[in-house]
Amino acid sequence: MEALSRLKPAFDKNGTVTAGNSSGVNDGAAMLLLSSKEKALELNLPILATLKGFASVSVEPSIMGIGAAFAAKKVLEKTHFSIDDMDLIEANEAFVAQSLATLKANANRVNINGGAIALGHLISASGARILTSLIYALRARGKNLGLATLCVGDGQGISAVLEIEM
Repeated sequence: MEALSRLKPAFDKNGTVTAGNSSGVNDGAAMLLLSSKEKALELNLPILATLKGFASVSVEPSIMGIGAAFAAKKVLEKTHFSIDDMDLIEANEAFVAQSLATLKANANRVNINGGAIALGHLISASGARILTSLIYALRARGKNLGLATLCVGDGQGISAVLEIEM
């Protein structure tokens, strides 16, 4: 802990974000196969989750990081769910604090297996990694509904609601 406390701020000389409390850029891969239910059944493929809805938004690039929270609100409205309906939430850890505060989400349901600091930030595969982590966390715990949310560069955000049929 002493070594972490001595790290210099990364962006602002009076800031608190350091290389020790933020995610690095990592190698990795994740894969998703999206199809209609009919096609999955025809091909005898397992259906791990159903996409109930998704939303993307853009905000001013100067407030980059908050777009994920607005996208989450939008997809929850579209799907007629509330944040309290979500059994688990997987959020892009780089800006998860903004989303948690804005959505008033229960932190005990967010990134329960660790986020990008623990698992790595795969940049181009982050969305697939977040969805894959959410699907397997829901299934392992016998839970039904999940929210995946992440920020994208220049003030964009995207979120999805998934349902697990047990």
